[in-house]
Amino acid sequence: MSLPQINPSAIFSVADKSAVIIGATGSFGQVACAALGLANANLTITAGNAANLSALEGELKDQGVSVKAIAHRPDTEANCEAIISSAVETYGGIDILVVASGMNDVAPIVDMNLSRFQDVMLANVEGTWLIAQAAGRQMIKQGTGGKVVFTSSARGKLGHPAGYSAYCTSKSAVDGMTRTLGCEWGKHAITVNALAPTVFRSPLTAWMFEDNDEANKVREGFLARVPLGRLGEPEDLAGPLLFLCSAASNFHTGHIVYADGGYTAG
Repeated sequence: MSLPQINPSAIFSVADKSAVIIGATGSFGQVACAALGLANANLTITAGNAANLSALEGELKDQGVSVKAIAHRPDTEANCEAIISSAVETYGGIDILVVASGMNDVAPIVDMNLSRFQDVMLANVEGTWLIAQAAGRQMIKQGTGGKVVFTSSARGKLGHPAGYSAYCTSKSAVDGMTRTLGCEWGKHAITVNALAPTVFRSPLTAWMFEDNDEANKVREGFLARVPLGRLGEPEDLAGPLLFLCSAASNFHTGHIVYADGGYTAG
């Protein structure tokens, strides 16, 4: 018997890879910065809030991470080209794109005006499409393949009764973009996948982790649908992200990877 020649450390490595992280100051963006940066990837980080971005850049540098910050949102072709150009100028190319930016706006559809719906679609769908276009052009030009990871949600698959018509629609669109770009870019050895969490600990969800009547009621109702019986933690996203950004996922593309404790399984 001859065992396959597998080097686990090598196939999960992102060391020296050039990684662009969009929406780096958000909850998932910070997970991506920590997971990839502390695994010795070279980071280009972006966000719209220049002060928060600068603080994050400083914190990463203090931990020995190679990082360059550029205060742009992926809201125009010019901004997206500037982000990718910065990564190329700093690190010689781009190997990984993580789109961690996005937003939600909750209201019943009958009460939501069109501009609010459009804002969610612009942030979650158009911005993802624009930065994917810019990164894809560069990756194809390089000819060495690449890794693209979008941020979806369990709500891309499931509806929600509490005013999520914009958010669920936008995440379903991201799922569709993931599948079609996985097909379109396969011939270039560029994998395109989406990481889809459910509730995990962040400033926006911190109240759900508190011990009070309101939080306990909401949490217990939610956990009744989660086979693993708990809410998510940031580190629950780090493992799947490293998988999707490394050679370990070279035969995985067009997939929606649910980090949800089994929430979408039942």
